[in-house]
Amino acid sequence: MQNPRKVARPARRSRSSGHGGGREGGPSAPVGKCWLFGTHAVAAALANPRRVYERLLVTEAEHPALEEAARSGGRGLRVAPELVQRARLDDLLGPEAVHQGVAMLAHILPSLSLEEALERPGPVLVLDQVTDPRNVGAILRSAAAFGAACIVVQDRNAPEETAVLAKAASGALETVPFVREVNLSRAIEMLQKAGCWTVGLDAGGSILNGAGFDGRRVALVLGAEGRGLRRLTRESCDEIAGLYMPGDMESLNVSVAAAVGLYELVRRGMPGAK
Repeated sequence: MQNPRKVARPARRSRSSGHGGGREGGPSAPVGKCWLFGTHAVAAALANPRRVYERLLVTEAEHPALEEAARSGGRGLRVAPELVQRARLDDLLGPEAVHQGVAMLAHILPSLSLEEALERPGPVLVLDQVTDPRNVGAILRSAAAFGAACIVVQDRNAPEETAVLAKAASGALETVPFVREVNLSRAIEMLQKAGCWTVGLDAGGSILNGAGFDGRRVALVLGAEGRGLRRLTRESCDEIAGLYMPGDMESLNVSVAAAVGLYELVRRGMPGAK
């Protein structure tokens, strides 16, 4: 018999901190800066007025990233592009980097406070020690797609801004605020005081039903790969809920679970949705 209360737990995988430089987090860069690469990531950074950058390397004068940035309302290049050979980018970024012929040395984006981020409409995502930069980047991409206000993380247990994270986010790093808080339980309490209903996505609760949150702004709290929500984080949430999974899989990758959860929360606003 299929269990309709089966929950999408983050699947277990090897840990990676994602901090600093190196090939896992991306090419090394001076403190306070990072290399970004890939057409969408660089184009979004060029179109972001808050993004400060020092170098822009391209393999062709009319690179698609420059054209995409111009179409996105970019205010013009603030640094002249450097024309380089593709081998130069391969050497700089590493052989596994899918740079698509463009790279940028950028300053880390200034962080917004939680109060500032909550001025934006939409649901909120809270990540409890999700450390893989690819997963966080994919979650940023889903957050942008489904109109989330921001992502909240615990500062010392979340990946830094890196090329790998930005590439996985496909431009969403420039549009979705990434709020870092020292104490995640305190951040959840701040969200509750700001009018958010906090829902921990984990086993042992009801099925996540977007229609049941009419009139409420929801903050969806997701736990780390394998471990799920920590006890204190779980106890801080207003309620615990899981995703409806009638199939044979027991878990979903945390980035996939975030996307499905966000879809469930926002689908009521879709044309023809009930």
